[in-house]
Order: sequence, then C-alpha cells, then structure tokens
Amino acid sequence: MTESQREPVPRPDGSELEVALAFLGFVRSSVLKKTSGLDEQQLRRPGVPSGTSLLGLVHHLTGCERYWFGYHLRLDVPEESADMAMEAPRSASVAQVLEAYRTAIAESDQRIREIDDPAAPMARAVDGRQLPLRWVLAHMTGETARHAGHADILREMVDGVTGR
Repeated sequence: MTESQREPVPRPDGSELEVALAFLGFVRSSVLKKTSGLDEQQLRRPGVPSGTSLLGLVHHLTGCERYWFGYHLRLDVPEESADMAMEAPRSASVAQVLEAYRTAIAESDQRIREIDDPAAPMARAVDGRQLPLRWVLAHMTGETARHAGHADILREMVDGVTGR
C-alpha cells in the first residue's frame, strides 16, 4: 500500500524548546492530516468497539491541549475548559471541532513561547509536584503521538489511506 500522507520527521537543530515544539507540531499535524478529505459520517464513524472515531480523537486532544497547556500553565484558565471526552459532541460540526483543535494548538503555542523556558515550573502542581514545562511538552508529545497512531489505523480502516 502506498503511503499517500507521508511527510518527513522534523530535523530541527535549535534550542530545546524549538526541538520540542517541532516534534509536538509534527504529531499534531499528523492527527489533523488524518481528517482531510473525509466527510462527517466517515469522521464520526467508530472504528473500534470502544467507539473511538477520528473526530473523537481530535475532540479529546483539544481537551488535552486546554488542560495541560491551559489549566496547568495558567492560573486564570479553569479546569472545566478542558473536555477530554473521546466523542465529539453531535451539536458541534466537523468544522467547529477541527477549528477548536487548531485554536487550542495556537493558544498552547502562545503560552509555551510566553514562558520560553523548559525548566519553568507549571502554575499548578501535578500529584503534588511542581513539574516543569519540559515535562508537559514531553507528556503532550507522547499523548498526541499515541493518538496519531490510533488515527493512522482508523483512517486506513475508513478508506485505505496511510502515512504519517
């Protein structure tokens, strides 16, 4: 099978923050790419018995962005702003779900760049520990990469398209 969505892995040679953002951006882009060219039915179609769909993954990752880069990095962001459900609300259109993810990404990147120091502690502790921004970047890259892999499989099940 030909990989029609393949793109090269980033090869940044800058600061720690630039490298982290390059890889996080790559996996975010990989998730969004899996949604391109599909209609609403295909995007909402559960691909596994748990009910996970491509659009559900995007909705979940939007909540993760808001929780980790919003709630945990800024004291003025309420925890309730992060809906990490694995199913996109029926009341939200595909365009709204995708735009919410793009907006969450832009807000996250802005906060990361405002902090500009991977060693800076988060505003809110995790399990009683003040972890650094570096931890959040690594965690979200792993979280997004794991779901990008799920999206790869779900997309291939929908129409046979593969690639990262």
